[in-house]
Amino acid sequence: MKKTVFIKNAIILTASSLILRFLGIIFKVWLASRIGSEGIGLYQLVFSVYVLAATFATSGISTAVTRLVADELALGSKNGTLKILRRCIELTLAIAFISVGIVFFGADFIANVFLEDIRAVPALKILSFSLPFMGISSCLRGYFIARRKAGPNALSQIFEQLVRILLVFLLVNKFYDKGLAFCCGAVLFGDTVAESLSCLWLWLTYLLDKKKLNALSGRPRPPYGIFKGIVHIALPISAGRYLNTALRTIENILVPKNLAKYKLSGKNALSQFGMIKGMALPVLFFPSTLLNSLSTLLIPEISEAAAKKQRGIVKAASENILRLTALMSYIFAALFFVAGKELGLLVYKSEDVGYLLQALSPIVPLMYLDSVSDGILKGLDQQIFSFRTSVCDSVLRIILILIFLPLSGLKGFIGIMYVSNLLTCFLNVGRLMKVSGAKMKILSEILLPLSFAVCICFLTTSAIKAFGTLSNLVYIILLCIICIPVYILFLFLVGSVTRDDISNFIH
Repeated sequence: MKKTVFIKNAIILTASSLILRFLGIIFKVWLASRIGSEGIGLYQLVFSVYVLAATFATSGISTAVTRLVADELALGSKNGTLKILRRCIELTLAIAFISVGIVFFGADFIANVFLEDIRAVPALKILSFSLPFMGISSCLRGYFIARRKAGPNALSQIFEQLVRILLVFLLVNKFYDKGLAFCCGAVLFGDTVAESLSCLWLWLTYLLDKKKLNALSGRPRPPYGIFKGIVHIALPISAGRYLNTALRTIENILVPKNLAKYKLSGKNALSQFGMIKGMALPVLFFPSTLLNSLSTLLIPEISEAAAKKQRGIVKAASENILRLTALMSYIFAALFFVAGKELGLLVYKSEDVGYLLQALSPIVPLMYLDSVSDGILKGLDQQIFSFRTSVCDSVLRIILILIFLPLSGLKGFIGIMYVSNLLTCFLNVGRLMKVSGAKMKILSEILLPLSFAVCICFLTTSAIKAFGTLSNLVYIILLCIICIPVYILFLFLVGSVTRDDISNFIH
């Protein structure tokens, strides 16, 4: 039964994530065509503040909800489950309302002093009202993950994205002639309304699901210890997220400023920033949908196994997700490298974005492995280590940005991303291997698959182009339908993946 539920949830999360990312890319493509890369750059600046405020609003409590509710459900405690969720919502709302006051009343100061762009003021004020809804939603999503129910989260996020796209489409077209300030405000208004309606959807779904907890017959929850448990899990994660997000916000503010100091960037600095953060990175992360879904589902499973001292399960699950992440990332990194130019032209009609896709493609495996290992480490009570790693990474990036961007511009920032991802991947994967006992085989899981992925992509693209000039769409489709199946076949032939591996992974 557990295996069936896991597979069902994995399918739901993967399908919904694919839909969300596909809709997100279409949305970004349309928005970029409407407001340009400078508009995307302004949006990303405001969005960096949005992420910082959202981090304070959600406060890392979602992970606490997932882990504590999972424990209570294992003990069969309805009373404990509801008390934990209630306390978490109360705590996140208190923090969210403080965040609302800071962002709303400090919008002029933030825009003038930190962002140095007065056009951000309307958007900053609007986004503040989404924070309480975001906090409640994060708690409810953590609850449903602990309940092993992926459907409510998936449906609410799809609904939220559809509402956002519809509202932004209507409002940006309405306020387009009034300038980027109004357009950016329209985008954030769409975000706020979508977030509030998504929260309402989740709350109604929770009220229906709560009735099913009556079947639990375990011990009642004592009235003490809940807040202590929440703080133990949430405080290190929250502190890490607060500091890391604050540092990343500083970084996002510094990037366009220091790019502008480079003599060849000039007025294009904000556009270059928008191309990297708002256009290239979403495309590079698109294939990681399956991995993010699986790592999300594995957090309660690994947390429960670790609590029960089932080291064999923790080791096997960690090895499988690391192997799947590594093997999947190689082929997509190779595809981005050989077809980055065509993909940039196809999606954004921009050779510059294509150049960024090619330039950043070698670090795709590092980004994927870092993201997955960081999530699983939190399920293994390693949130303090994640906090230290993220802070060190952010401080290093800021120092390198101040030094190298005025000297080498965009190429300097690409180099900084290489250093940053190499550092965090090495630290997080190394820590996961140490605490879980997981191992990776250098030959069959790294060197052979990576080499073959690069070779098959180069050979295939040479063969396709030998037949004449094709449209970018046809070229990319042919490249994918040839390279990916051949690569998967190769993995089975050399023993990098076996049927037993797949069967064991979903147990």
